[in-house]
Amino acid sequence: MNRHHWWRDAVIYQVYVRSFLDSTGDGIGDLAGVRAGLPYLKKLGVDGIWLSPFYPSPQHDHGYDVADYTDVDPVFGDLAEFDLLVDAARRLGVKVLLDIVPNHCSSEHPWFRAALDAAPGSPERARFHFADGRGPHGAEPPNNWHAMFGGPAWTRITEPDGRPGQWYLHMFTPEQPDWNWREPEVAAEFDRILRFWLDRGADGFRVDVAAGLYKHPELPDSPDPEADARTRDSVNPLAWNQPEVHEVWRHWRAVCEEYTARDGRERLLVGEVSVPTAREHARYVRADELHQAFFFDLLGAPWDADAFRKVVSEAMQDIAGTGSTVTWVLNNHDQVRTVTRYGEPTGGSGLGAARARAAALLMLALPGAAYIYQGEELCLPEVVDLPDDVLTDPIFRRTGSRARIRDGCRVPLPWSGQASPFGFTSGAEGVRPWLPQPEWFAEHATDRALADTRSSWHLYRDGLQLRAALTQLGEGTLHWLDTQPGVLAFTRGDDLVCAVNFGTAPVPAPVAGTPLLASGPCPPGVLPGSTAAWWIDGS
Repeated sequence: MNRHHWWRDAVIYQVYVRSFLDSTGDGIGDLAGVRAGLPYLKKLGVDGIWLSPFYPSPQHDHGYDVADYTDVDPVFGDLAEFDLLVDAARRLGVKVLLDIVPNHCSSEHPWFRAALDAAPGSPERARFHFADGRGPHGAEPPNNWHAMFGGPAWTRITEPDGRPGQWYLHMFTPEQPDWNWREPEVAAEFDRILRFWLDRGADGFRVDVAAGLYKHPELPDSPDPEADARTRDSVNPLAWNQPEVHEVWRHWRAVCEEYTARDGRERLLVGEVSVPTAREHARYVRADELHQAFFFDLLGAPWDADAFRKVVSEAMQDIAGTGSTVTWVLNNHDQVRTVTRYGEPTGGSGLGAARARAAALLMLALPGAAYIYQGEELCLPEVVDLPDDVLTDPIFRRTGSRARIRDGCRVPLPWSGQASPFGFTSGAEGVRPWLPQPEWFAEHATDRALADTRSSWHLYRDGLQLRAALTQLGEGTLHWLDTQPGVLAFTRGDDLVCAVNFGTAPVPAPVAGTPLLASGPCPPGVLPGSTAAWWIDGS
């Protein structure tokens, strides 16, 4: 394996900054809190961290509505604190990736404010998608597209002279106007932004909505205008996955390669790419485009051996076939946590927890890179019973529906103790975490997990250590083995077998009740005559 390409088999830990650790006592996590938590992450064994947006923002979508791309929101710290974080991470050998948001900005961004003050057809408006309305007096939106977070994808403005005016496009919320990447000035501005953070020591970027940026040049009506809102996914073929977007990633890759040539440190681009097939996904990770793109199909697969095998096979064929490696993910800040998704609403000792642990070890045994979402290593379930009055997700504000809202996976982490705030904040009396933590979070607190060698934290740590120590893991290929129904098994190299019980195989003593990560004989009847370094029981 070429160790120079650190990212090809790296394990990156996603830090949702406002929910990781609060150093100032205001109930919101911050960059100094992330710096304080670095030794914990180093001990866990990850190769790097990905920081959610910490830029100045009105926080209509918790930082994904960026008002200034080259500064730090005071709620999270300042540029000096960012520099301290990067320096501390580098001393520990931990890479730092930033979340960059090129599809849209905040309605408070200076360029959008200037567009509102300018006239139709002006250069200021050309940076966004402004268009005249349809129907009498332009009172209807320019097309029938709906936003992913609910409602029309267009908002009408009042012109500087007070008359009803043009409409602007926003594929998420009205507070997040979409950039017009057909305007060269937009591309030049993001080139400046990339270089600003690379010059400050960033090791790369997670690219938000990487299949977006370009829209169909004629902005025509969609045959299924509510598809994005219905699926909460980027499926409108007129708004996403336009061919011109690949030129952006070729340029960004060239910028990263330029910095790598200067000092030998490889910079990484990992894209949030939501496209219909693995084959289309593979186009984003060609040798001159993004280094990685999250493969979400594993995250979306039902708990079924055949379904997992199909997803992995397609990824290995279509994505790894490009010469890149697959980037696996099971959790993130937009999805229901695996413990809940696989089995149960609360608690961590039953079916959902067993399946979540098994899925994690399966992911770590696959060829390629992997991303872990904060709290995943603690086997945290989703918080599904947050009161309506504390919900902050714009999906809830725009639709009134709790379906697929994201607050439940963003509740601040429990670090210690038996009651909220569980060490997350040391604020004055009355200062609470920005989202309330349930009492049962005590069962998942980090101090308890570290002290219990049977905990999920130790499972992850042991899995990461094995992944680093066993040369068969990381890059490479896999070979499927024939097994009894309900068991998924494959080899990595000549002498390592990974076998996962999806719930139908008998688990005889002494395997039943032992840690999910086990070396030694595979259970009789599962893989006759074989041994397994990883026998994983998800039943």
